[in-house]
Amino acid sequence: MEKSLCDFPIRKIIHLDMDAFYASVEQLDHPEWRGKPLVVGGNENRGVVAAASYEARKFGIFSAMSSVLAAKKCPDLIFAKPRFERYKEISSQIHEIFFEYTDLVEPLSLDEAFLDVTENKLHLNSASLIATEIREKIKLKTGLNASAGISYNKFLAKIASDLNKPNGQAIILPEEASEFLEKLPIGKFFGIGKVTSEKMRQIGIHCGKDLKEYSLQYLVKRFGKVGAHYFQIVRGIHLSAVQPERTRKSLSAENTFEKDLFLPHELEEQLQHIYQELLRRSKKTGIRGRTVTLKIKYNDFSQQTRSKTFDRFPEDEPLWQTALELLNQETLTKPIRLLGLGVSNFSEGDQPLSIPEQLPIPF
Repeated sequence: MEKSLCDFPIRKIIHLDMDAFYASVEQLDHPEWRGKPLVVGGNENRGVVAAASYEARKFGIFSAMSSVLAAKKCPDLIFAKPRFERYKEISSQIHEIFFEYTDLVEPLSLDEAFLDVTENKLHLNSASLIATEIREKIKLKTGLNASAGISYNKFLAKIASDLNKPNGQAIILPEEASEFLEKLPIGKFFGIGKVTSEKMRQIGIHCGKDLKEYSLQYLVKRFGKVGAHYFQIVRGIHLSAVQPERTRKSLSAENTFEKDLFLPHELEEQLQHIYQELLRRSKKTGIRGRTVTLKIKYNDFSQQTRSKTFDRFPEDEPLWQTALELLNQETLTKPIRLLGLGVSNFSEGDQPLSIPEQLPIPF
């Protein structure tokens, strides 16, 4: 027998998402850039867009687009260098506000998080009111806008936060979920990417209603284990709880070069800078890993990783020597545009935290 929503716990979940966060921070700190098309990352000659202001998005510019293409779309585009320390500073201020309401905060990145406010510190019954208050406090404290989505699970809250962007919020109530999901285009389902949505369209799945017509057995056979996930989410079922303690699985540092590098001494010099940054982050967080991984991205955007695992945590000098060994493991045949160095395979106890029944309606 197919289960309904009544068979599962109903929570009050908020998904808070800062609007064009990196770009908005740059416009906040540089008044002369406000109201103008701006991207963070890259330049007109190389690199990729990390974030785009809403003014830039009007030209069809989005994150992950090549900077060269972005510059062609908008000749007056402003390129700002990323300032992650500044973004982290503001992110910390935002999280302080979250914790005024609940300790059940699951950060997804610097600019978005899930909050479970089912039982909150201020004993407020309305999740919508809490979301409004949080957005107002963020604006007052940082000068930045945030959007929010509210629903009874993380999946729907995430979708809802995109409905009234920028600087808005939306709610999907339990009794509205079924009809909402049936009408939702398959490409709008959180967790269904471009490749999967195209595969679904090829078999006639264009919206939630189409997806709902397929059996669990068929979806698992067609899409593997994730097919069961698709079967549940289209019915508004998503059991994942907000996880405030998210363990880090790796620690790394990387750098995209201004120009492609090929000469060994140039690559070793850049690798030394990356190694020093990794060392700084390791000492700051207390993280050590037994597996060392070198990431290489070539000028044709092909990518390679090389790894070595130790029985014990390598000390600083062996770590550097290992990085060099991995770099020189094979003779180079083409220039390199990016190098990254990381550690993983933490022992138990060495994994740090990144940041620390039917309920009454209304939400």
